[in-house]
Amino acid sequence: MRILIDTNVLADVLLGRDPYYDIAYDILTMCADKKVYGYIAAHSIPNLFYILRKSMTKEERREALKDICQIVKVEGIDSFKIISALDNEDFVDFEDCLQEECAAAVSADYIVTRNTKDFVLSRIPAILPDNFLERYKDEGLVE
Repeated sequence: MRILIDTNVLADVLLGRDPYYDIAYDILTMCADKKVYGYIAAHSIPNLFYILRKSMTKEERREALKDICQIVKVEGIDSFKIISALDNEDFVDFEDCLQEECAAAVSADYIVTRNTKDFVLSRIPAILPDNFLERYKDEGLVE
């Protein structure tokens, strides 16, 4: 199984945001344990570097993001994905459209996000983190 993890789920872990931290951490643990193949879109890294600026030093941000890159694979953004996203009028948010382009490129089964409403017209189904964990407890991927 392949999942693309949206920026908001990564931020939940890195910022320790309650009540989302535990579920987001469990998903990253599944990726680290190779129970699922986790991916992130390349633009999530600079977005997180910016988001984390008020709570972490530059050195802490660099280390945290390098750690994330050891757990999940980073799917790049190229001109094809950018043009395709610019042409796609189904998304209100361009960044979400780029997430979907990256998810499609890696043949993700799901985009794991807390903003599923933003992915209603996505080619790749979006799923809430808690729903993802619940669905795959039955398959023995998580305890």
